[in-house]
Amino acid sequence: MKEKFERIFPRYIFIPLFLAVFMNFVTYFCTKVITDNLYHYNITSKLDEMLPFVPFFITIYILAFVQWIVGYVIIARENREVCFKYISAELIAKSICLIFFFVLPTTMIRPEINGDGILLSLVNFIYLVDAPVNLFPSIHCLESWMVFRGAVACKKVPIIYKIIMFIFSILVCLSTVLVKQHVVIDIIGGILVVEIGILIANKFNTGRIFERIDSLVFKNKDDYDEGRKDKK
Repeated sequence: MKEKFERIFPRYIFIPLFLAVFMNFVTYFCTKVITDNLYHYNITSKLDEMLPFVPFFITIYILAFVQWIVGYVIIARENREVCFKYISAELIAKSICLIFFFVLPTTMIRPEINGDGILLSLVNFIYLVDAPVNLFPSIHCLESWMVFRGAVACKKVPIIYKIIMFIFSILVCLSTVLVKQHVVIDIIGGILVVEIGILIANKFNTGRIFERIDSLVFKNKDDYDEGRKDKK
């Protein structure tokens, strides 16, 4: 049973994924508390004002969370190299976001939602639980673009999976502005920090950090397992 579980979820994936979730918490939630009393800039453009409010896209916006879970698990299970490279790139991208959230706090004016229906109720729920701050760069776009870029590097998945991830990532980016959760420049920023993160990860081989952590954490465990095998 244990061996079957480790085949599905190799133990090397847990530390990178935990750190990715932890970094997301720090970047998005902790900065809100610290910057709450700072002046927040509204960087809404004329283009944003021209874009319509399309309630249907709240479904895409919410389903993005499923895309991220599936996408990061697929990336993590591909192999150590891909896992460590793209999770380290994700951490770099999030670090850039953290700096922007401190240096350039942003906000926007959302439309008033009037009417009934499940879609409008979902929009109101998102508006209630997610204040219009920490907008640039868009973490929603960052995550979706990162799992797409990671999918491209995966050889164990079919091409149709990569195409679906690309199309869905574009839809997620559109959803952020069509449900008035972000403005256009937030999308650009989210994609750019992903590309910068991957560029830095490639140039400096930042995945080695996870190799080192993995070695330190599991070294004694490996020695213990080997000792048990020898006794048998």
